[in-house]
Amino acid sequence: MFDYTGKVVAVTGASSGLGKQVAEGYASVGADLVLLARRIERLEASAKELSEKYGVKVLPVRCDVTDEASIDAAFAKIEEEYGHLEVIFNSAGGERGTGTALTEFKREDWDFTMNLDLTSIFTMNKKAGKYMSEKIEAGKQAYGRIINVASIYGLVGNTAIPTIAYHASKGAVVNFTRGAAAELATKGITVNAICPGYFYTELTTETLNTEYFTQFAKNTVPMQRYGHEGELNSAAIFLGAEESSYVTGQALAVDGGYTCV
Repeated sequence: MFDYTGKVVAVTGASSGLGKQVAEGYASVGADLVLLARRIERLEASAKELSEKYGVKVLPVRCDVTDEASIDAAFAKIEEEYGHLEVIFNSAGGERGTGTALTEFKREDWDFTMNLDLTSIFTMNKKAGKYMSEKIEAGKQAYGRIINVASIYGLVGNTAIPTIAYHASKGAVVNFTRGAAAELATKGITVNAICPGYFYTELTTETLNTEYFTQFAKNTVPMQRYGHEGELNSAAIFLGAEESSYVTGQALAVDGGYTCV
């Protein structure tokens, strides 16, 4: 079970953070990879490392998930190199305006966050859903899996730091995932979301290392710690697996219990 040999997995936001970690998780179970991000030099370094370590094919592709032409070019390269795509893991994202109260929040920060965290998910799901369904119908692949990265902040509010646009965009990703799952359910494609809790990434390290937030996590996360590197990988592998064919429209929190209390 969960053998990805011969399967192709694309990961957005693969140049750092959770995207990079999850890409290695998929490589460890035999998947050939497509690494997508804007920083191509990082992708090329990761591609070399992963292919040498796990013996899989790795295609690094520069892709801006807010640019539809860039996404189309990435899918063209996937088609040229592999001719099929079983899984796409959409982890690219970011935010502006964190720390700013709702009553003072700037429209430009709202628009930036929505475009990067929600509109990009719409575009990637649209493109991947079309590509996968055509390949399944043509008999070029057996199934498709779309996994969207939301957040625990897409499931609940928080009292630690105001981040209203992030809450809104990630909450929308959760329900977008349900809608997309319902539409694609008869096409052999599942659509699910992962809602990570507090993990170290380039975007979060500075905040998580503060004394205030460390204490907040101890008080609010039942496991009283942040997520360790690699602890998201098993959820990604499960949701992307061929065997998970009856799991769709779900939002799986990987958060040390944060959302259970």
